[in-house]
Amino acid sequence: MVYGYIRVSSDKQTVENQRFEINKFCNRERLTIDGWIEETISGTKSYDKRALGCLLKSIKKDDLIICAELSRLGRNLFMIMEILNICMVKGVKVWTIKDNYRLGDDIQSKVLAFAFGLSAEIERNLISQRTREALARLKSEGKQIGRGKGKRNNKLNSVCVAKHGYIVKKLNEGFSIPAIAIKIKVARGTLYRYLAYVGIREPKNSSNGRWERGIY
Repeated sequence: MVYGYIRVSSDKQTVENQRFEINKFCNRERLTIDGWIEETISGTKSYDKRALGCLLKSIKKDDLIICAELSRLGRNLFMIMEILNICMVKGVKVWTIKDNYRLGDDIQSKVLAFAFGLSAEIERNLISQRTREALARLKSEGKQIGRGKGKRNNKLNSVCVAKHGYIVKKLNEGFSIPAIAIKIKVARGTLYRYLAYVGIREPKNSSNGRWERGIY
């Protein structure tokens, strides 16, 4: 299978230039595109959250991906390295037109793929190491890391605030908190915390059974 991959960063850009270049190249090389993958998304977005990620999961040995240039795959070197390494491991060829890059099954490609994979792994380890060092430094300075055990964010949820009257009305009509949470599209835990924070409590031994508003 031969795939044409096209990516533009914004809807103000057009895919037609890249499509033209790929079609012109295929005509010269006597190739036929079996499937097009087009997307409008920033190259900084992780490849597994793009249509490219779906393509990388489905491609098989001896498939060919053609794109205008390597920068269409990603906007940073290590992302491109990781993508090319995936293709190399799967035995997939990647050709670019402007860069005249050819990733295939020759020994040069295998050496490059090894270098790409090693470089990406080193970068991931360096990032992890820098993160651990930064956290250790903050901890040594006595700074709180994260929310802290047993602590919760007491900021009022904006949806619950906007729907306050609706929430109280439904509670008094006998609706359960989980059911109301679904209606207003918040997590039920969020709604429980909101009710506790604003002092609305479930009636106990009340003659009218109505929910009551406590003190803020």
